[in-house]
Amino acid sequence: MKHFPAGIVVTALFAAMLLFPKAVFNGASEGLLLWFQIIFPTLFPFLVVTSLLMSTGGLRFVAGLFGKPLRHLLRVSHPGAFAVLAGFLCGYPMGAKVTADLLKKDLITRDEAEYLLSFCNNTSPIFIINFIVWKTFGQEELLFPTLGILILAPLLLSFLFRRFYLHGRRFFPEPDQETLSAKSSFRFSDLDACLMDSFEAIVKVGGYIIVFSVLLSLLNMLPISRQLFLLAAPSLEITNGIMLLKENLPAPLICYPAVIGLTSFGGFCSAAQTRCMLDGTGLKILPYIIEKLAAALAASLLAVLCLLFSGT
Repeated sequence: MKHFPAGIVVTALFAAMLLFPKAVFNGASEGLLLWFQIIFPTLFPFLVVTSLLMSTGGLRFVAGLFGKPLRHLLRVSHPGAFAVLAGFLCGYPMGAKVTADLLKKDLITRDEAEYLLSFCNNTSPIFIINFIVWKTFGQEELLFPTLGILILAPLLLSFLFRRFYLHGRRFFPEPDQETLSAKSSFRFSDLDACLMDSFEAIVKVGGYIIVFSVLLSLLNMLPISRQLFLLAAPSLEITNGIMLLKENLPAPLICYPAVIGLTSFGGFCSAAQTRCMLDGTGLKILPYIIEKLAAALAASLLAVLCLLFSGT
């Protein structure tokens, strides 16, 4: 009986798919194209390389370069610094994937993994520059403010979040040197394992994108008001959500903060992708969603202040 409400929802979804097969086809096609043309070529190389770094001992070189400054700024361990870099530079869900891999290899503690997950799983700068600044708004003057807001908001909140995870310590503990440098050789079998792991991850990401694109397409077919649709639909998937906000919110003082907030949150599709990356770690998705919503609120407020001070 405890699964009964979920069964009703899935049955209703199945009925909607039967009633609107064209919407299902269009949504699945759009999701597949988005995955194949943008997500796969953008994300897959980073999945492979980060897996190779951790399987061949290259992680210790990256940690040696960036570990010390990030440790003093964010209180993370040297391996945790690698998750920060991946999360801010590579886009969803790389921050979660690297954090989960580090935890599985005992390179970080569970407390640090929860802390890293709270702020270092973000939209990539490439997506921000290409899709938001140039394609969506077409205003190059928004480049640095947009990048600054979306990087600054999670970093500022990290100073608050770490109080819940450090438990009175000044820094998160470092792993044993033997664990950090356990392997430094390279074999082609390592590449095979990294490729298979990366393929599994990228296929899961594609599956979630297709599912949420279908949900968005079906939601558009329901007999609900446009206001209710715009309230619910953009949060499902970030790319389509941003386009919906831009098309339906003409006022810059409303549209820009809404787009920035959605980009900071990432949408429920990104949250689902993140959840699949956490399998086998025991990390919970609910605190992550709450922390991402807090970051979205902070980013939206910063965007409003930016527009007000700039006179836009």
